[in-house]
Amino acid sequence: MAKLYVIGLGPGSYEDMTMRAAKALEDCEVIAGYTVYVDLIREHFPGKEFLTTPMRREEERCRLALARAGAGQTVAMICSGDAGVYGMAGLILSMAGAYPGVEVEVIPGVTAALSGAALLGAPLVHDFAVISLSDLLTPWEKIENRLRCAAEADFVICLYNPSSRKRADYLARACRIIGAYRGPDTVCGYAVNIGRQGETCRICTLRELAQTQTDMFTTVFIGNSQTREADGQMITPRGYEHG
Repeated sequence: MAKLYVIGLGPGSYEDMTMRAAKALEDCEVIAGYTVYVDLIREHFPGKEFLTTPMRREEERCRLALARAGAGQTVAMICSGDAGVYGMAGLILSMAGAYPGVEVEVIPGVTAALSGAALLGAPLVHDFAVISLSDLLTPWEKIENRLRCAAEADFVICLYNPSSRKRADYLARACRIIGAYRGPDTVCGYAVNIGRQGETCRICTLRELAQTQTDMFTTVFIGNSQTREADGQMITPRGYEHG
């Protein structure tokens, strides 16, 4: 049976890729993906055929990968982070029924919530919610409601896609919504270009975060009522200290 792997690359560097993902990529003849992600790994897998499409051409990309697999080639569809967290696994699986001879295998990767948290310290040790601020596929009203519910429930909140050129004020909007349930000095942090050139991170307050300009390569962390900063680390206690 023809094989299509859907692979999460992790944050971006080859060292952060899982061994299982690297082995699957070695076994593939064709690697498909968003141009930016393909460029992250191209040098590590010479001799492969690469299929790329720009952003917002996801369905076309999936059809290309499935068609090549259906023709008998071993193919990988790559995603940053984890393929099942804002990645291509769902779309591939929903389209795979039209290619009955193709076996799909999803290989997990390290999503930005985890790799960004490691840079900042340990902000996700207790319950947390991951919310994307991109409204390309989700109405902003629904995103607002999810932010309110997560903030009211005192989750640590991890934000993906916090801003873009067309959504420059979305992070500030989110901070205002969350600010109805959290104090302005709530410990927050953000990580930029995780695992890639220009990687940086910073711990700040919710007040400062609302004034911070971010982009699609930034992952934001908003602490809960117990999150604190200690020795330059963002820490959310789980309760061990009281055991």
